[in-house]
Order: sequence, then structure tokens, then C-alpha cells
Amino acid sequence: MFSSRLDWNLPPNRLSALLKTKQRVLDLTESNPTRAGLEYPVEEILDAMADARALQYVPEPRGLLSARQAIAAYYDNVPVSRILLTASTSEAYAYLFKLLCDPGDEILSPRPSYPLFEFLAGLESVRVVQYPLRYDGVWHIDFDALERAITPRTRAIVVVNPNNPTGSFLKREEWYKLQKLGLPILSDEVFCDYAFSPDDSRIRTLTDAAEVPTFSMSGLSKIAGLPQMKLGWIVAGGPGHEAALDRLELIADTYLSVATPVQIALPRLLAASATVREQIIERTRSNLALLRRLTVPLHLEGGWYAILQVPRTRSEEDWAIALLDRRDVLVQPGFYFDFESEAFLVLSLLTPPDVFAEGLRRLLEEVG
Repeated sequence: MFSSRLDWNLPPNRLSALLKTKQRVLDLTESNPTRAGLEYPVEEILDAMADARALQYVPEPRGLLSARQAIAAYYDNVPVSRILLTASTSEAYAYLFKLLCDPGDEILSPRPSYPLFEFLAGLESVRVVQYPLRYDGVWHIDFDALERAITPRTRAIVVVNPNNPTGSFLKREEWYKLQKLGLPILSDEVFCDYAFSPDDSRIRTLTDAAEVPTFSMSGLSKIAGLPQMKLGWIVAGGPGHEAALDRLELIADTYLSVATPVQIALPRLLAASATVREQIIERTRSNLALLRRLTVPLHLEGGWYAILQVPRTRSEEDWAIALLDRRDVLVQPGFYFDFESEAFLVLSLLTPPDVFAEGLRRLLEEVG
């Protein structure tokens, strides 16, 4: 009756089922900035959304010029002509899969990483093939495995910069090697503003000149802490980017999904977002400092997440179940992010400090 693209495992897992029975938990997975106790510039945001120009519908497939100019300024004046708006980063992925792939084609994505890619690709009848990130005190791309994963049906490589949840940035040497593979690069840069320390070896964004087609993605969800505003974008670059943007414009014109009010408000929302980013940076760095005082997480360079390796006396799922059942602490097991081995737990550094401190204390008591 339904499309095979929706053949997903829908019943709740053990952790989700247990969570429904709990009245109150210390949630160390909180990644919604609007529920993280941040102070938003309320008047500026509401005033920006009250602009009377939003009452007139002026469809622009690539996005309103004023909105794209604001994004260009965020990137230190990347050409406006290379920017196309979407309703979210997820929609940006969908557009790019439509642009680059026929049904059955393949996209390479990193492992471990955020599990959304497989669902987004599946809805476009595209197959995800994973390439590993290796950890030897720092995270890095396994280029031998990446090259072995390339087939005649490979259409692009996804890079998450910095990665979620490993917090690892793409390095200049890795970027050089990626370009030599000759495939388009889809660069998810939603966390690029959240580095924990400077490092000249890193690449913050792929919006600069490139030898291959590149598509940098971001949006208001992370850089402004406003996921509910539903605005993302693609910055195209490299060889053939003009032709790519013409085709992306056709896709965008078919859907016209980006709302006019948020486009008009975007320049003011981006201007007001600096205070929110500063709070997020302070929150994540403070929670990371506490974590490092009390235990030794895996090395990370940025983002909103931290990874703890715990004893293999239990599976990751059993660790997460025990913490929720016995300690009322919610964490994410590593297999949610496709870690190749046991046992890892993933914590959100965006968690309010008091909740993070108490939840971490209980977690460490359970781990022993």
C-alpha cells in the first residue's frame, strides 16, 4: 500500500519506551536551543517578524535579495549570486540529492555522524554508503576506506564540519585530499561557529574557491538558535556552480517553501543572533570544562556534543537503560550515531548547567 521508501522500523525502541514511563528526568540529550534556558532578544525578534512587507507575496525561487545579502555578509561577502534559500538544512539536502542523483545512486556520508542522512536520502530513492572517521586521540577521515567506497554510482561526498557528534573539523590536508577525488562535496556547516579553540589547520567553511563542485549548507537553527524560524541555505561554489544553481532554482521554484516573513526578517534576525551564539558558546565551553574536570571525554574541537567511552561490561543500550531506569538520566547511546564499536555515550553540552552537573554526577556514579 505504501512506498518502499517508508519501510522504516517504526516501533519505539527500549529507551524510548522507558522514557515514556518517567515523570521527570535529567535530560543530557537536550539539543533544542529554545528549551535550553537561553536569553533571547525577544523584542528584536518579534519586531523583525512584524514587518508589513510580509503581507505581500513576492515569490523569488532563490530567495529575496535582502535575505541573501544578509547571508553573504555573514560569510564575509561571498557573492550573493551563489546563495539559494531553503526552508531548512534538511530541505537543502533533499534539493541537492534531487540535483545530483538518479534513483539508486549513492551518496557517501561519514560514520559516526547524525543519523538523519539515511532517511533524507531514502525519501529521494538514494542510497547512503558510509565512510569511517577513525579515532586515535583525534578524529580523522579514513581515506583508504573512503576511496574503496566509491563506485560508478557515487554522486557526492557528505562532510559534516564540525561533525555531530564527534566535534571534529575538516582539516586543510583532508580538504586537499577530498578535492583530488573529483566528486561534489556537500558540506554541512551548521555548527561551524562553535569551535572550542582556534586552530589554523582547520577549514571552517567550504564557501571559498574549490577544485570540485561544493555546496555549503547552514541555517538559523544553529547559528541563531532559532530552529522554529525554518530558514536554511545553500552556498554553491567550484566548477559548474552556475549551472547547478540554475537547476536548484528550478527545484526551489517547484516548491517555493521558504516563507516570506522569515526572509524579510532575516537581516535583523542574523544581527540579533550574536548574543544567542555567545550564550551557546559560553554554555558549551563551561559544560565541557566541567566534563573534563570530572572525567576524560573523547577529544572534540567544536559543536554541541561530547562523547564518553564507558566500560564494555554492558552494551550502550543497556548503559542508557540503566542510567534512565536507576538514575533518571537520559543519554544517547553511540549506536544512534552508527559508532562501529561499543561502548560510547553521547551528551549534549547545550544542557542547562545545573541539569548537566547533576546528570553527570549521577552518570559517573553509575559507571563507577
